[in-house]
Amino acid sequence: MSISTPTRSETQQSPRPARQRASSPDSRALTPADLVGVKRAYSTRRVALDGAARLRTDLAPQNGDLVLARVGEIGQHPRIELPSGRRAPLREGEQIIVAYSNRYAPDQFEAVVPDDLGPARLVAGGGIAGRVVAQHATMLDATELLPVGLLADAAGRVLNVADGAIGDSPAHARPPVIAVVGAAMNSGKTTTVAKLAQGLATAGERVGAIKVTGTGSGGDVFSFVDHGASVAYDFTDFGWATTADIGVEAVAEILRRGIARLTADGCTAIVVEVADGVFQRETGALVTHPAFVELVDAVLFAATDALCGIAGIDWLAARGHAPLAVSGVLTASPLAMRELEGQTSTPIWDVEALIDPRRARRVLETAREARDR
Repeated sequence: MSISTPTRSETQQSPRPARQRASSPDSRALTPADLVGVKRAYSTRRVALDGAARLRTDLAPQNGDLVLARVGEIGQHPRIELPSGRRAPLREGEQIIVAYSNRYAPDQFEAVVPDDLGPARLVAGGGIAGRVVAQHATMLDATELLPVGLLADAAGRVLNVADGAIGDSPAHARPPVIAVVGAAMNSGKTTTVAKLAQGLATAGERVGAIKVTGTGSGGDVFSFVDHGASVAYDFTDFGWATTADIGVEAVAEILRRGIARLTADGCTAIVVEVADGVFQRETGALVTHPAFVELVDAVLFAATDALCGIAGIDWLAARGHAPLAVSGVLTASPLAMRELEGQTSTPIWDVEALIDPRRARRVLETAREARDR
């Protein structure tokens, strides 16, 4: 998987309507030397910084805008994830480059893009700046960010994560697509995707993986590759720092473009992670969206416990996606698995089952048959 910074010719126009961004006296010149040694976050990695020529202080930030900020009091996130995936320690007073966006994380922070360039918070280690609306009781206060200015080009146009979005892919007949949805954060979705990718790769498939919703961070994508995916993407590759509150149509477009890209990359099997839980607004709406119905051939559900497993099976079945199996955190407990087995005929797959190439092959064949019907 490439994590290099693309040139402008490799990217597409912003997927969001651009606001008027003329040059302004409320800005100052920026030179390449000003950014030497400045840590940039994973969420910003696809935006070419060679065009950063000014700092704007006269505009309210928008979703995806890149900001140069000084680190204030360090809190919940003492490190920032770099484009390489390495988590570098933060020092109070140093400058970093992050992206404004919303966050939806019941186990951590709920945050929104602020309406000014006043003090903000680092609400995710992958480099998300926002205003905290609510936080889990176990969280420390989010690390303070003191914005210096929005990064802009010579004409005053603010740089945005959307500037680095992958362009259109040529049309090809797609391979089978398997999606993993789950009950909530930390229900085992990423592990399920990674282990299934391992099983499919062991079976001889060229596996593509994509995380279509969530908060920008490289850990999940790197895990997919580490477990055997030949190619892996997430929503940051398609123009969004997070997908919270972007609307189901935007998420459906990520799904479409991601599957098209992985198909063009020559993948023979595609696994999709839909992050957060089925009650998250975009996740719940995506499962019934025509794009999901058209492009996803089979679904697995990641559950935390037996009751959750039953609820997930019923919730998906009611929406036309009876899951092939239940997996996730539940399968770490043999007792929890037995509880669920006593309540459903849906198979329950632990890690060993997911990485079994024979089972992975059967999953792929089931998805292929569903695609071709």
